[in-house]
Amino acid sequence: MRDVIVVGAGPAGSAVACHLARFGLDVLVLEKSSFPREKVCGDGLTPGAVQELRRLGVDVTGPGWFRTGGIRFVGGGHRLDIPWPDGHGLTRTRADLDELLARNAVAAGADLRENTKVTGPLRADGRITGVRAADGDHRARLVIAADGASSRLCVALGLRPRRDRPIGIAGRRYYRSPRHDDDHLEIWLDLAPAGYGWVFGMGDGTCNVGVALLRSSHPDYHGLLSRWLARLPPEWGLTEENAVGSVRGAALPMGFSRGPHYLPGLLLVGDSGGMVNPFSGEGIAYALEAGRLAAEVIMTAFSSASPERVLRTYPSALKRANGGPFTLGRAVTRALDDPRLMRLATRHGLSHPSLMRLALTMVGGLPAPAAPTAADRLAVALTRITPAS
Repeated sequence: MRDVIVVGAGPAGSAVACHLARFGLDVLVLEKSSFPREKVCGDGLTPGAVQELRRLGVDVTGPGWFRTGGIRFVGGGHRLDIPWPDGHGLTRTRADLDELLARNAVAAGADLRENTKVTGPLRADGRITGVRAADGDHRARLVIAADGASSRLCVALGLRPRRDRPIGIAGRRYYRSPRHDDDHLEIWLDLAPAGYGWVFGMGDGTCNVGVALLRSSHPDYHGLLSRWLARLPPEWGLTEENAVGSVRGAALPMGFSRGPHYLPGLLLVGDSGGMVNPFSGEGIAYALEAGRLAAEVIMTAFSSASPERVLRTYPSALKRANGGPFTLGRAVTRALDDPRLMRLATRHGLSHPSLMRLALTMVGGLPAPAAPTAADRLAVALTRITPAS
C-alpha cells in the first residue's frame, strides 16, 4: 500500500510527486509512455512557471533554457512589447522539460514506472483505493489523476468535460529561423475570432510556431497556421523547407473544464482538471501550481485527525488561486468569438499599453509586480471579487 499514486508524469504529475516525496511520502508515478517524449505545447514558461520550477529545486540556468524578457503583441497594425513585471520567463522544449521534471521527482524519492498504462480505478467503500494498470493492481491512500486532457482515469470514473466550458485546440511546428534568439514571446492577435498565433524563440536555431483557437467551433488549425505563415516576412524562414517535424495538434481543456477536482480518494491536477487559462491558453504554470497546492493539502490532511475534511478543501484552494482569472478569461474569450469585438479589442488594446496591462493582469496573462501600481492593485482587486464559478 503506497501513500500516493500519481497517474501521469507531465508537469502536474511530476510536480506533485516531487513535493510529496520530499515530504517523505511513498509515491508511485505511473506513466503510459517513456521519456523522452514529445508534447504539443508552445514551450513558453512565464515568470510564474519559473517560480514554481525553482520551488521544485530545478536549476533553470543551465543548457537547454532560453531566457525571455517579456511578451509582445502584434495586431491591428500595432505592436506592443510588455516586459515581465518581475523576474524572467524561459522557453524549453517539452521533450526536455517533461523528462527533467520526472527525473527531478525520482531524485526526490518518487518511484517512476514508465510504459505503464492505467486502465481504470480500484474502489472500495465509496472511495478510490488505487488503480488497475497493465502491470497489475496498485493500491494507495490517495490517487492523483494527472493523465492529461483525455484522462483515461477520469473517463472511467464518469468525469467528463463540462459542456459549459470551452475546450480549445492548438497546433504547432518547429522551424529553423533567424528569429530563434528573440527574447520576447510574440503573440499575433488578429488571426481568427478567439484565436491567436505565436512565435517563440527557442535559442537553439529554431522557433516554436503555432496557433491556438480558444473556442472549439473553429477546429481548422492546419488551415489557419498555413494562411498566417504565408503572410509573414520570408526572411523569417518560417517556410516548409525550414520546418522541423510535422504540424501537431492538441486539445486545450480550459477554465476548470472537468470536475469535481476531488472525489473521496482522488484529486485532479493539471489538464485532467481543465487547468488551462481560458484567455491565454497557458497551462504549464497552472499545472505546476496545482501540483504544489495538491501536495500542501495532502500533507496537511495526512497529519490531521480529520483527513477527509481537509482533502475536501482542495477545490477551494484551486478556486482561490485562479477562480477569478479563469472566470474573467472565459467571459473575454466568449466575447472575442465575435469577429467585430476581436478586431475592436485588438485595435484599441494594443494602442493603449496601460489598458492592455490592466486587462492582462486581470485575466492572469501577466503577473502582478512585487511593487504594484494603482492600476495593478485595481486589477488584482477586480479579479478577487470576480465569482470563481
